Amino acid sequence: METIIQGKAYVLGKNIDTDQIIPAEHLVYSLSDPEEVKLYGKYALSGVPPEQGGLPEGNTPFVSEGTCHSDYSIIIAGPNFGCGSSREHAPFALQVAGAKAIVAESYARIFYRNCVDGGFVIPYETRQQLNQIIKTGDELKIDVEANTLTNVTENVTWQLNPLGDVINIVKAGGIFAYARQENLMANE
Repeated sequence: METIIQGKAYVLGKNIDTDQIIPAEHLVYSLSDPEEVKLYGKYALSGVPPEQGGLPEGNTPFVSEGTCHSDYSIIIAGPNFGCGSSREHAPFALQVAGAKAIVAESYARIFYRNCVDGGFVIPYETRQQLNQIIKTGDELKIDVEANTLTNVTENVTWQLNPLGDVINIVKAGGIFAYARQENLMANE
């Protein structure tokens, strides 16, 4: 896992639910077919209403037309990110699209656990309303070891809430990989 995550910001509002992250009609793709897996990336955040995502005009897609990968690797969101159903495909879709981290004021508990358990994306929390300060397209840098987020575009740094033991699970690639690594379960 990278200790420095750098990339463009994609800014969202509050209460982004799992059906907005990956709409139900796109849950039909096979997780074992590499070509179909790409479609999870293609449709990541495709259900977010225009007033909730992208630039102030609300017309910036997370994934550009005709591609399955996003130009944005760090998602900045308000409170209650990932609310809604317990859809494990939501953090998976974000990872397939190229997201490496999410920085939100808070998360729905099951979404947070799905991020960590699958080792999909790093779910950072912040006490600041960064989605009111950072703009879509700003160049950001997260120092995973220092738990800091720097807006390189504006030359401003914020402290993020520490991940604690969660980082070890994400680094290992998910809860099962971590359990094997720590000899908490038999290797298969």
